[in-house]
Amino acid sequence: MAIDVRAGPDGPASNRTATDLPDEVDEGAAPHALTGWPLRLAVAGLGAAVVAGLVLRFWTRSALWLDEALTVDIARLPLRSLHAALREDGAPPLYYVLLHFWIRVFGTSDEAVRSLSGVIGVLTLPIAWFTGRRFGGRGVAAVMLALSASAPFAVYYSTEVRMYALVIALTGCGYLALDRALRRPRPGNLVAVALSVAALLYAQYWSVYLVAVVGLLLAFAAWRAEGTRRRHAVGALGAVVVGVVAFVPWVPTFFFQSQHTGTPWAPPPNFAAVLNAVTGFTDNQATLSAAGSNQGRLLALLYLLLAFLALFGLARDRWHIDLDIRTRRPTRAMALVVVLTLTAAVAGGIAERSAFSPRYASVVFLPLLLLVAVGTRTLADARVRTLVVTVAVIAGLALSVENIWTQRTQATEVVGVLHARAQPGDVVAYCPDQLGPAVYRLTAGSGFRQVAFPRGNSPDLVDWIDYKAVAARADPAAFARQLEAAAGSSHRIWLVWYPQYEGFGTKCQALASDLLDAPGYGGHQWVNPKPGRYYEPMELTEFAPPPAPPSPARAAAAPAG
Repeated sequence: MAIDVRAGPDGPASNRTATDLPDEVDEGAAPHALTGWPLRLAVAGLGAAVVAGLVLRFWTRSALWLDEALTVDIARLPLRSLHAALREDGAPPLYYVLLHFWIRVFGTSDEAVRSLSGVIGVLTLPIAWFTGRRFGGRGVAAVMLALSASAPFAVYYSTEVRMYALVIALTGCGYLALDRALRRPRPGNLVAVALSVAALLYAQYWSVYLVAVVGLLLAFAAWRAEGTRRRHAVGALGAVVVGVVAFVPWVPTFFFQSQHTGTPWAPPPNFAAVLNAVTGFTDNQATLSAAGSNQGRLLALLYLLLAFLALFGLARDRWHIDLDIRTRRPTRAMALVVVLTLTAAVAGGIAERSAFSPRYASVVFLPLLLLVAVGTRTLADARVRTLVVTVAVIAGLALSVENIWTQRTQATEVVGVLHARAQPGDVVAYCPDQLGPAVYRLTAGSGFRQVAFPRGNSPDLVDWIDYKAVAARADPAAFARQLEAAAGSSHRIWLVWYPQYEGFGTKCQALASDLLDAPGYGGHQWVNPKPGRYYEPMELTEFAPPPAPPSPARAAAAPAG
């Protein structure tokens, strides 16, 4: 979403896009524009990038990790139970409702549940084209299509059972609706703005920051503009307010979640997260989190450079770019939306001690990509411009390809051992419970008795309410005794655990030690954690109970000596 106070039907400017670039080189009329076979080659390359992006949006070999498995477990509940489950989970409902009906039609296999995000990711490509065309013409539209098809962030979240692909699509729809409303505030255009705002708020909570920033910029535009332009800005602002009002029924749940759930799995951010968000847009998310490195830094640098040129740059000729420190008006509002939204979100996270993840910044992914696409227009030579876009596309696809074989969770390795060696009636315990959903999804129906620390609940769901306080109060020794009692003398205990979870300190290590120290118990570690390979690493330790003492009759019949 972005605004431009110049929008309106007054005078000759009424036929321009809301973010037209009148002072930049017109690509179509540029003396060095591509023609002939170079143009045909560029079009073929664009088509190949789009096809590759489409294929990659449906291709990954990884099992579902915590967030995905938990999302499916919630979405498959009856609709009447969704509110209570989401109240404990801390998320808004839109994606879960969509996935609920998707599951009814296509089932719950990994491919079926992920295909919803894949389809949304595919639909985002024409949305990206239209946003680019509305923002800067056909040249920008073509670049937007190429970048959207190949961006690692967009590809990854098209293969994940989460709401972030939906957020990207809704952001593009919101921009198009708002731009139309600022030009022609007809009822249909205003309704589209209100629906986009409401859908974004019901899809992801960081949309609150985006909507607030857009609302403030619209209010400023209404204050500064006059006549028709003021009325158009006021109308658009009113539509945004209507969209916010539509979110009011969910506000009590939102306030409860913000006070009791939040993001207890990580520490709060600092303002370096503003730049980390851009870095996150250019990398495979599972690889970034698992390996702790960022292979997309060069692509991120290219994104930032092109966005900088979009804001400050003006092509003087084929080889020279002038910089205007006052910023370029067509991109000023869009840049403000990106920077202010990220800054406000990170400041809010610091104030509320809420964690940051690059995926939350999906609300500004498409606006940033628009700036990147417009930045290519400051490269007046078509060959240079094509080369830069080609480098960005190839780098993005190369990083996206890693998503095919990157394993997000070690659950499959753990489950392989359980299926081979565990018996029905054995106790499978999880510490912390965050390891439960991914493994439980693959072992449900196996006859194991499964329980999660710290609450002692079923591992298919995670109750995030007052999570750190519950973890702090939990007693590993008492939990170990409960596991021993449940297993008795005839069944084994299998502990799925990992020590480095926020808020648990050494409690999972203590639980493993308590089981190992139990009289007569012996432990064997079947799976070692591989944090460099898996986004969600795990350990699996077997604890065998002491053998039952022989019955008196058998003891009397045993041979002496």
